[in-house]
Amino acid sequence: MPSQSPQRPALRVGALVTALLGLLLGLLPAVTAPATAAPASSVPPVAAAEAGTFRNPLNTGPDPFMTHWNGNYYLTTTQGDSIRMWRSPSLGTLAAADPITVWTDSDTSRNRNIWAPEFYRFGDRWYLYYTADDGVDDHHRLYVLESDGDDPAGPYHFKAKLAPPNHADDFAIDAGILQLNGRLYLAYSGINQYQHNGLNIAPMSSPYAVSGDAVAIDADGGCPEVREGPEFLYRNDRVWMTYSACDTGKPDYQIRMMSLPMDADPLTPGAWQQYPDAVFSRADDRGVFGPGHHAFFSSPDGTEDWIVYHAKTTSEATYSNRTTRAQKFTWRADGTPDFGSPLALGATQDLPSGDPGSGNHWINDDARSSGSGSVTYSGAWNSGTDCATQCFWGDDHWSDSTDATATFSFTGTRIALLSVKDTGNGYAAISIDGGAEQTVDFHGPLRIGEAVQYRSPRLESGDHTLRVRVTGQHNSDSQGAFVSIDRAEVYTD
Repeated sequence: MPSQSPQRPALRVGALVTALLGLLLGLLPAVTAPATAAPASSVPPVAAAEAGTFRNPLNTGPDPFMTHWNGNYYLTTTQGDSIRMWRSPSLGTLAAADPITVWTDSDTSRNRNIWAPEFYRFGDRWYLYYTADDGVDDHHRLYVLESDGDDPAGPYHFKAKLAPPNHADDFAIDAGILQLNGRLYLAYSGINQYQHNGLNIAPMSSPYAVSGDAVAIDADGGCPEVREGPEFLYRNDRVWMTYSACDTGKPDYQIRMMSLPMDADPLTPGAWQQYPDAVFSRADDRGVFGPGHHAFFSSPDGTEDWIVYHAKTTSEATYSNRTTRAQKFTWRADGTPDFGSPLALGATQDLPSGDPGSGNHWINDDARSSGSGSVTYSGAWNSGTDCATQCFWGDDHWSDSTDATATFSFTGTRIALLSVKDTGNGYAAISIDGGAEQTVDFHGPLRIGEAVQYRSPRLESGDHTLRVRVTGQHNSDSQGAFVSIDRAEVYTD
């Protein structure tokens, strides 16, 4: 990446320390790319990838919710103008799945700023909960859809607005459903005596009807402004309510936790026990900031617990660059969940137990690959390790030399490119198998790492090439015309 980038010098200082930390954590290899560009063909490939691994991100959207049902994972994230769902038999191929639009709305009171959809199965129907407004944030309200059949991907029809009587027309977001002792409760973030975005719980008489007033929960957060995204775990005779705290644009956005005995009344605020510290929070040494707005799902065989969440690769306060990630969590001997620390974006993980596998693999910018694939360069390119945790394996290539090219050769059905977006980046021209070029803007108003820059259309299974050409051009907001090459993710299904 260009040395004149405002963020690059600061990263250069800590590159060696970060690499050493990465080795200790098992997130970086023992060999890094050379400080100056070398012929890619001179770098030996690594061992072929097993079908049982994957890498984040799973999706470029925030506020994820996911479940595994009937042989597939189903994922939703905030899309703004509609509700879209991604479906895949393997966690490793979710990022390559095409979205299914399951809901749009013509009602102008609730068809803008559609956020945080979640879906649950009650009986033989699915109920999809979300928040939306008319274009004014304070007009956000909660709504629920009902499926026409027994399919989480719909189709759906509008069912009801959800509003406790004591907050009949108040701001409300982030519905989560608590299921306890045969009863349902609506948990959400909304106005109460503690925060404008505070935790509330109300009884429900059905999946689509609130039956009583909401009670306010005075939850800790390490910051004053937000308590949102309540989610629930049920184990060891307790209900664990986890939630996100701090503004989601801040790097300190984090997950906190309370718990309740299974035989207690969730509408009694004093019955909830507060845990004093964050249970999942930023990991600067891994380049992870603002992890939160999460949900839980089980492995396909039901033996493992997993968390899905969004996080960023920049410590700047921003609502952009929130991407969906997943990782396994465990339980401590004292019965509490142990979420650990968020993994670096791109860290290779084992797929959930019972996942059939994906066969996807990566190609690094220095031509090392975990499967079939390589990359070669023509023209003038720079390479090095200055990007540290913002890059896959801590290294990348970059050039602003017009018509310099990087050509990926791969075997599969789809390829995605991930690299740094930077204030000094410009336009790349990308083509598949010698076809027409597509212009892709690698610029970002803030420097962020491992952003999804491009995803190819689906291809026939076989050998393909992807060429990235530096155009020497950039948009009016950019400081330069650099194009960055970091990681390619190749899909075979």
